[in-house]
Amino acid sequence: MGIRMDVVAGYPVNDEMERVLGLAEAVGEPVTVTFLWEGREGAERAVLVPAATLALWEHWAPTAYPAGDAGDEGRAETEQPELAHPAEFGAFTLFRRRVGGRTAVARGGVVVAELLDPDEAHWLQEQARNVRQGFMDPQQKAAFEEFLARQPSHGEQ
Repeated sequence: MGIRMDVVAGYPVNDEMERVLGLAEAVGEPVTVTFLWEGREGAERAVLVPAATLALWEHWAPTAYPAGDAGDEGRAETEQPELAHPAEFGAFTLFRRRVGGRTAVARGGVVVAELLDPDEAHWLQEQARNVRQGFMDPQQKAAFEEFLARQPSHGEQ
């Protein structure tokens, strides 16, 4: 899925986050990022998905991402995102949602990307691809039906 990079993100005064967010915006496709936040144990993995790509995936995905997975149940109960002010990294502002775990990334008041759980990003991309591959617009469908009508029947071949 897209590009993979590891990022060590410390304090907001560090411009590493701004560079990563800017790179992801410039690339225009999903970027897998591993955050190693100073003062926290373990790494946090996320997929930074450009807003237009996410809108396309959500348009084609037939349903919303399942709310609870067996692996996430214990984590969801123990780790609730704390209410905090939006985090600013240069020109970018991160707005963490308390429900769903997504983080919106805005620049100049416009959401340019969202940080998603890697499993959710993969699921959305797969669902959108599967539905899109089975879709034909009305003109394409009419042309295909006309093509099939011109084909000899199975017994005539």
